[in-house]
Amino acid sequence: MLGNFSYSNPTKLYFGEDSLKSLNKELPKYGKNVLLVYGGGSIKRTGLYDQIIKILQDNGKGIFEDAGVMPNPTIEKVYEGCQRVRENQVDLILAVGGGSVIDYAKAVSVSAHCEEDPWEKYFRRMVDVDNPIIPVGCVLTMVGTGSEMNGGTVITNQAAKRKIGHVFGENVFPKFSILNPVFTYTVPHYQMVAGFFDIMSHILEQYFSGSDDNTSDYIMEGLLRSLFHSSRIAVKNPTDYEARSNIMWTATWALNTLIAKGKSTDWMVHMMGQSIGAHTDATHGMTLAAVSLPYYRVIMPYGLEKFKRYAINVWNVNPGGKTDEQIAQEGLGEMESWMNEIGLVMNSRDLGVTEDMLEAIAKGSFILKGGYKVLSRDEIVDILKASMAL
Repeated sequence: MLGNFSYSNPTKLYFGEDSLKSLNKELPKYGKNVLLVYGGGSIKRTGLYDQIIKILQDNGKGIFEDAGVMPNPTIEKVYEGCQRVRENQVDLILAVGGGSVIDYAKAVSVSAHCEEDPWEKYFRRMVDVDNPIIPVGCVLTMVGTGSEMNGGTVITNQAAKRKIGHVFGENVFPKFSILNPVFTYTVPHYQMVAGFFDIMSHILEQYFSGSDDNTSDYIMEGLLRSLFHSSRIAVKNPTDYEARSNIMWTATWALNTLIAKGKSTDWMVHMMGQSIGAHTDATHGMTLAAVSLPYYRVIMPYGLEKFKRYAINVWNVNPGGKTDEQIAQEGLGEMESWMNEIGLVMNSRDLGVTEDMLEAIAKGSFILKGGYKVLSRDEIVDILKASMAL
């Protein structure tokens, strides 16, 4: 483990089939007015909405609603949420949904009392929060982002065609999160497997960095093996509790800052995927899937030892009689087979990417330095082209 670091995660998790009851423990800690944030209304069809409303009423809360949070939440929607918070003197934002809903809730929490334009302050200048923050609690219904236990929020500016994430500090982490794997059963297959790849990408973008003997790498290899095993079960039987519970727990640990310790981390897949999303509004996990293999094949020679380790320790590639490059390539081949097996989108054309978008997508992709190779803008364009030809 190289470098110096500190670790703290203030989010309290309640996990399991009875976890929703724990809302009764948390709600008394906050003021009277609660803003209930959710997406397109699936929580009403499943009955979860009614359960939460009853718990809020039983705890004497004033309930205000902010529905219609879209899969790639926009800054315009954030402005609306901020107005609701101020008008109703909200004391707690309760986000019920997946990563987009929780990201949105956190963006509203830091923006409602911001005296500047939050897009300019938080997503362009990347300034830290220096104003009052509305606490956020979560009831998770879709796994993938890890937003239930981190300070990240990703917001889209449709006019500027920019999709930008800001990773805030622990003061913005959700105060509590409720994780019941049963709540994820009704997620459509397409969204479910997109979430699986988002989990994988979070792990890989931390794993493929550094060359020291790092405990975090061993943890990540175990998380990946668990994910691949359980994802195959969940694709065949989406209501397999053991598989869905393992995936939910893996998603949370994939991006709650623990496995990043001692790592430089490489987030270029997310930079490219988010830029694709800004131009196409495509599902986040699918944008990551489309660019991952082209990207990893470009950087593999620069981190060959780690790619070899990945092939052997995660995919059980037999190294006998093979060169390091052959082993590494076989590992990526196993990864590609798994991606096809669970039904991921492997071609960015299928997400709406066209040749005339490539330069703008590349321009919108922040170039980061944590990985094995710092890309040029031309290399990003080449990777995007390769993502259209898989």
